[in-house]
Amino acid sequence: MKKTIVLSAMFLGSFAFAQTVGGDRDAHGCIGSAGYTYSQIKKDCVRVFEQKIKLTEVAPKGSSTSMAAVIFSKDKKKAEVFVPDTDGESLILTRLGKGKAWKKDGYLLVPFKKDGYQLKKDNIVIYQ
Repeated sequence: MKKTIVLSAMFLGSFAFAQTVGGDRDAHGCIGSAGYTYSQIKKDCVRVFEQKIKLTEVAPKGSSTSMAAVIFSKDKKKAEVFVPDTDGESLILTRLGKGKAWKKDGYLLVPFKKDGYQLKKDNIVIYQ
Protein backbone atom coordinates (compact mmCIF):
# COMPACT_ATOMS: atom_id res chain seq x y z
CA MET A 1 0.00 0.00 0.00
CA LYS A 2 2.84 2.39 0.87
CA LYS A 3 4.48 1.66 -2.49
CA THR A 4 1.27 2.57 -4.30
CA ILE A 5 0.97 5.87 -2.43
CA VAL A 6 4.64 6.74 -3.00
CA LEU A 7 4.48 5.85 -6.70
CA SER A 8 1.25 7.81 -7.11
CA ALA A 9 2.79 10.85 -5.42
CA MET A 10 5.89 10.60 -7.66
CA PHE A 11 3.73 10.30 -10.78
CA LEU A 12 1.54 13.27 -9.86
CA GLY A 13 4.61 15.32 -8.91
CA SER A 14 6.31 14.61 -12.23
CA PHE A 15 3.10 15.43 -14.08
CA ALA A 16 2.81 18.80 -12.31
CA PHE A 17 6.46 19.57 -13.10
CA ALA A 18 5.98 18.69 -16.77
CA GLN A 19 3.08 21.15 -16.96
CA THR A 20 5.19 24.10 -15.75
CA VAL A 21 8.41 23.64 -17.76
CA GLY A 22 7.86 25.29 -21.13
CA GLY A 23 4.16 25.54 -20.33
CA ASP A 24 4.07 29.32 -20.49
CA ARG A 25 3.00 29.71 -24.10
CA ASP A 26 0.98 32.85 -24.76
CA ALA A 27 -2.09 33.11 -27.00
CA HIS A 28 0.19 33.10 -30.08
CA GLY A 29 2.25 30.08 -28.97
CA CYS A 30 5.32 32.11 -27.93
CA ILE A 31 7.28 30.76 -24.96
CA GLY A 32 7.99 33.66 -22.61
CA SER A 33 10.44 31.71 -20.42
CA ALA A 34 12.61 31.21 -23.51
CA GLY A 35 12.59 34.95 -24.20
CA TYR A 36 10.00 34.93 -26.98
CA THR A 37 7.24 37.47 -27.44
CA TYR A 38 4.81 37.93 -30.31
CA SER A 39 5.55 40.50 -33.00
CA GLN A 40 2.46 41.92 -34.66
CA ILE A 41 4.49 43.09 -37.64
CA LYS A 42 6.39 39.85 -38.26
CA LYS A 43 3.37 37.73 -37.27
CA ASP A 44 5.77 35.42 -35.44
CA CYS A 45 7.52 34.89 -32.13
CA VAL A 46 10.70 36.97 -31.72
CA ARG A 47 13.32 37.53 -29.08
CA VAL A 48 13.37 41.26 -28.45
CA PHE A 49 17.01 41.21 -27.31
CA GLU A 50 18.08 39.71 -30.67
CA GLN A 51 16.59 42.50 -32.82
CA LYS A 52 18.94 44.67 -34.90
CA ILE A 53 17.56 48.03 -33.72
CA LYS A 54 17.98 48.41 -29.97
CA LEU A 55 17.46 51.56 -27.96
CA THR A 56 18.83 52.28 -24.49
CA GLU A 57 16.96 54.12 -21.78
CA VAL A 58 18.13 57.75 -21.54
CA ALA A 59 17.35 58.51 -17.88
CA PRO A 60 17.12 55.19 -16.03
CA LYS A 61 15.32 55.11 -12.71
CA GLY A 62 17.56 53.22 -10.31
CA SER A 63 20.72 51.26 -10.93
CA SER A 64 19.73 49.36 -14.07
CA THR A 65 19.12 50.54 -17.61
CA SER A 66 16.34 49.04 -19.70
CA MET A 67 16.36 48.39 -23.41
CA ALA A 68 13.74 48.82 -26.13
CA ALA A 69 13.73 47.26 -29.59
CA VAL A 70 12.21 48.32 -32.90
CA ILE A 71 10.95 46.23 -35.81
CA PHE A 72 9.83 47.93 -39.02
CA SER A 73 7.30 46.63 -41.51
CA LYS A 74 8.75 45.86 -44.94
CA ASP A 75 7.33 49.09 -46.38
CA LYS A 76 8.51 51.08 -43.30
CA LYS A 77 4.99 52.48 -42.80
CA LYS A 78 4.75 50.89 -39.35
CA ALA A 79 7.22 50.52 -36.52
CA GLU A 80 6.69 48.05 -33.71
CA VAL A 81 8.37 49.15 -30.50
CA PHE A 82 8.92 46.82 -27.56
CA VAL A 83 9.17 48.95 -24.42
CA PRO A 84 9.36 47.34 -20.95
CA ASP A 85 6.74 49.62 -19.35
CA THR A 86 3.87 48.63 -21.68
CA ASP A 87 2.86 45.43 -19.83
CA GLY A 88 4.30 43.07 -22.43
CA GLU A 89 2.38 44.66 -25.28
CA SER A 90 4.28 46.21 -28.15
CA LEU A 91 3.44 49.63 -29.56
CA ILE A 92 2.55 49.93 -33.23
CA LEU A 93 3.54 53.38 -34.46
CA THR A 94 2.46 54.65 -37.86
CA ARG A 95 4.62 56.78 -40.17
CA LEU A 96 3.46 60.34 -40.60
CA GLY A 97 3.00 61.02 -44.32
CA LYS A 98 6.22 60.65 -46.28
CA GLY A 99 8.35 61.80 -43.36
CA LYS A 100 10.68 59.75 -41.22
CA ALA A 101 8.73 59.82 -37.98
CA TRP A 102 6.35 57.24 -36.54
CA LYS A 103 3.69 58.18 -33.97
CA LYS A 104 0.96 56.86 -31.66
CA ASP A 105 -0.56 57.96 -28.34
CA GLY A 106 2.15 60.42 -27.33
CA TYR A 107 5.01 58.17 -28.54
CA LEU A 108 7.18 59.42 -31.38
CA LEU A 109 10.01 57.50 -33.07
CA VAL A 110 12.45 59.62 -35.07
CA PRO A 111 15.84 59.03 -36.73
CA PHE A 112 18.81 59.99 -34.57
CA LYS A 113 22.39 60.50 -35.73
CA LYS A 114 23.56 58.28 -38.60
CA ASP A 115 21.91 54.90 -38.03
CA GLY A 116 20.02 55.35 -34.78
CA TYR A 117 16.59 56.28 -33.52
CA GLN A 118 15.07 58.14 -30.60
CA LEU A 119 11.83 57.24 -28.92
CA LYS A 120 10.02 60.14 -27.31
CA LYS A 121 7.05 60.05 -24.95
CA ASP A 122 5.16 63.34 -24.68
CA ASN A 123 8.08 65.08 -26.43
CA ILE A 124 10.69 63.81 -23.92
CA VAL A 125 13.40 61.45 -25.18
CA ILE A 126 13.11 58.19 -23.24
CA TYR A 127 15.20 55.82 -25.43
CA GLN A 128 17.89 56.31 -28.06
